[in-house]
Amino acid sequence: MNIILLAASPFLGGIERQMIGLALGLPAEYRTTFLSYPERGLCAPFLNEARRLGIEARALVHNAPNFRAAVRELTAALVDERADVLVCHGYKPDLLGVPAARRAGIPVVAVSHGWTAATLKVRINEALDRLSLRAMDRVVCVSEEQGVKVRSAGVPAARVRIIRDAIDAGRFANRPPDPAARAWLDALFPEPAPRHIVGAAGRLSPEKGFARLVEAAALLARSGPDAGAGFVLFGEGPLRADLERRIAAEGLSGRFVLAGFRSDLDRFLPLFDVLALPSYTEGLPNIVLEANAAGVPVVATAVGGTPEAIVDGENGYLVPPGDPAGLARRIGELLQDAEARRAMGLRGQARVREHFTFEAQCLAYQQLFEELTTRAATVRC
Repeated sequence: MNIILLAASPFLGGIERQMIGLALGLPAEYRTTFLSYPERGLCAPFLNEARRLGIEARALVHNAPNFRAAVRELTAALVDERADVLVCHGYKPDLLGVPAARRAGIPVVAVSHGWTAATLKVRINEALDRLSLRAMDRVVCVSEEQGVKVRSAGVPAARVRIIRDAIDAGRFANRPPDPAARAWLDALFPEPAPRHIVGAAGRLSPEKGFARLVEAAALLARSGPDAGAGFVLFGEGPLRADLERRIAAEGLSGRFVLAGFRSDLDRFLPLFDVLALPSYTEGLPNIVLEANAAGVPVVATAVGGTPEAIVDGENGYLVPPGDPAGLARRIGELLQDAEARRAMGLRGQARVREHFTFEAQCLAYQQLFEELTTRAATVRC
């Protein structure tokens, strides 16, 4: 069976890791090919990583706003690859994937990771995406909460499947701390290096709520026991300058560091004492699964699919969105209790191994692909 996975990848991130995990986890009788819109050449790291792992991957030539040429090119690729199913990740692949799959005569699936409403342009694209999902043969939602949103957008319940994101916990198994990574983290701060490090990662955009994390760090800095904690935020985005101003205004320069985007975050995650995620909206955040797989407890907002990964008080804490005081309180509690951090980290590792494996995810996708291709063969008959 030939499966084409279509993306518009500006970097090697969570969605791309999910695609790679699926391709590597499917049985040998499945052949997967990755196609990505060029995104001004930014798709190269993702496609190169896929090729390094033995997955066929290439960039398309045509892109928005030349939609007709883009649909023609994608249709030709589906026919040339003798594709059985097209799987789309993101609103551009969704919009272009439906007409191309229909012309090629194959089923089309969208994977709905979540909507951010970050800017006016994004809101318009996401509104179009909601319409395009209604035309899909199936819509895979990465969390139960995203399934609720997709059905509310008008997608018939019979076409919706919940297949949660997964994590390869083996990436962190029996992996000793990286002393070079620890030295790099320590060098971000003035001497002496902080005793505890609170980590965070994500796009620096409004929906991620990182301004609230800056406020939480300021509250902790004034609280006494955890005044020396260091905060490191990995990622880039349009709010970088605003966050820099907030950090300076709160007197956190040298305590709250914007460390930029890193493709090797796995080296640093196990070194965090706590991972913080202050989002206003999420699908199912990969960073939460990765932190737990690394044995790190999480303090996160109870939005989207995050409560499906974090059980409050078990492998982390959940707080309401937009609540810096709640973030500060829970982070402070964990920083003061090494045994609680260790216990929550161990329970987090057990939870991801039980509920968020690529084995389970791949089995669910196999069942979906078999369902779609059997149905398509019946229709053709």
